[in-house]
Amino acid sequence: MGISEVLNVIQILVALTVIAAVILQAKGAGLGNIFGGVGAESSYRTRRGLERSLFRGTIVLMLVFVGLSIAATQV
Repeated sequence: MGISEVLNVIQILVALTVIAAVILQAKGAGLGNIFGGVGAESSYRTRRGLERSLFRGTIVLMLVFVGLSIAATQV
């Protein structure tokens, strides 16, 4: 197994983790807001606790994914 295959496997695992993190964030938003619903719940609110950690973790995972994509093209 060469380095390019290892990078591809890691990239797939990171992609699946990003998908899971995004789905978890969408579930916390409520079904009405997912489809663009308006109402009292669509107002701005701050992220706290686990929600903030999940949001920041998703950003970090996306940066890792982009880095792996760039590294895979160089190999």
